[in-house]
Amino acid sequence: MSSYAGTAKSYFDKLLPFLSALDHHQIDNAIGVIAEAWQGGKQIITLGNGGSAGTALHMINDWNKGIYMATGKPFRGRSLLDNMALVMAYGNDVSFQDIFIEQLKNILEPGDLVVAISGSGNSENVVRAVKYANDSAAVTLGLCGYDGGKLKGLAQHTVWANVDDMQLCEDAHAIFGHMVMQRLCGMI
Repeated sequence: MSSYAGTAKSYFDKLLPFLSALDHHQIDNAIGVIAEAWQGGKQIITLGNGGSAGTALHMINDWNKGIYMATGKPFRGRSLLDNMALVMAYGNDVSFQDIFIEQLKNILEPGDLVVAISGSGNSENVVRAVKYANDSAAVTLGLCGYDGGKLKGLAQHTVWANVDDMQLCEDAHAIFGHMVMQRLCGMI
């Protein structure tokens, strides 16, 4: 066990300065974008791959249940990862690059908010979905890391975790989801 001593300190020594350096204005703006969609009765739709898919699901879980229970106002959140059979059907029958855009074609309405999460900012299926949402009069919020990739320039609003470390990037995106939850529930 002693060979793992210092692991927590080492990770926190990277994490804490990174979190402090995040653009608070971007984060506050993004929370406002989500709040506006919620207050307007619009759908808030999340998507992402890998760890970002887990974050997309976690956000909708927290927001749908927690915000509704705290406020009594319905939160119309959904994730494009909820139906794995549908994701796999589009991946198999159309292409993996279109698993999100094909779902958006069926459900997206003008003014809905699409929250696209990609650590690299370059996941093709995420980029295609954001382009489609932009062209369909939706609002887009991109959560990205590294240099921001294509997503940073394409999304109408961004939360950019400017770090070349996927785990720190994913930490920032998960924390953002918790900030939204607590702010819209009136906890902060």
